[in-house]
Amino acid sequence: MPSIDDLPGSSVVRDRIGGTIRSLLSGGPGSRPAEPDPSLVSEPAGDPGLFGPDSVAWLVAQDAAMIIGGVRSLLLQTMHPLAMAGVAEHSDYRHDPWGRLQRTAGYVGITTYGSTEAAHRTIAMVKAVHKRVRGTAPDGRRYSAQDPELLTWVHTTEVDSFLTAVREYGTTDLTAEQCDQYVAEMAELGRLMGGTNVPESVAEIEAYYRRVRPELAGTKQARAAVRFLMWPPVPLAVGPAYGLIASAAVATLPRFVREELWLPNTPTLDKRITKPAGKLIADVLGWSLGESPIAAAAHARVAPADL
Repeated sequence: MPSIDDLPGSSVVRDRIGGTIRSLLSGGPGSRPAEPDPSLVSEPAGDPGLFGPDSVAWLVAQDAAMIIGGVRSLLLQTMHPLAMAGVAEHSDYRHDPWGRLQRTAGYVGITTYGSTEAAHRTIAMVKAVHKRVRGTAPDGRRYSAQDPELLTWVHTTEVDSFLTAVREYGTTDLTAEQCDQYVAEMAELGRLMGGTNVPESVAEIEAYYRRVRPELAGTKQARAAVRFLMWPPVPLAVGPAYGLIASAAVATLPRFVREELWLPNTPTLDKRITKPAGKLIADVLGWSLGESPIAAAAHARVAPADL
């Protein structure tokens, strides 16, 4: 049976889809790319970075379903009123709709695949930005992006969302042990960022959510951000694809999160239509984007150590 690559014009379609998605994730022509320049992670030879080629972190990060996970993490993060206040008051997401997704992709790419020095440099840069993010939330509470509890919230929602998306929509088959290993590997990154009591297994993520549940709420700021995330200004050519990505992300959110954020809660529709469509879009993204240049550069960097 012929593969999709054997069909007439498939390379043109692949390049067109891949180019459009890369342009979207990098903010379009002239903007800073979401994924770092591969040359930034190509040295020094033999350096495994924070995780290395045998890690589950490298395995998970290469799956195109990570894009769905990125959108899910942004939706879920709005549920913490103090974290959301920091975003609302210190980011320009309405005028730079892809900025946070791009920065998240860049941060994950360099800390996962970069050299040890590059990863620590990136962490230091993010921490420097966090020093300026502080203020007062609408409920009167003070917040700071350096708060270990908020850092743990952001880290945990990202790790949970990436893992959830890859397990639900990705082509990477993970065992329960690998899922726990991924969470444990990423916990070190969470601690380097300043988080405390960072979950180290899937069960610990579930326990963490139960602990912070009383602090979570769909505030006015959160619902405004979610409306923007669900219906952002996107190029006409990628509107349908983004709609599928966003819907697939929502389909994996807990019921109480959907209710708080006024998102549709349709389990039957999710099972029959939304999740199969999410799987399809993840497969198309994986086919069109191909191997990540930064992942390829990282594998080439560590190759001498494997000889």
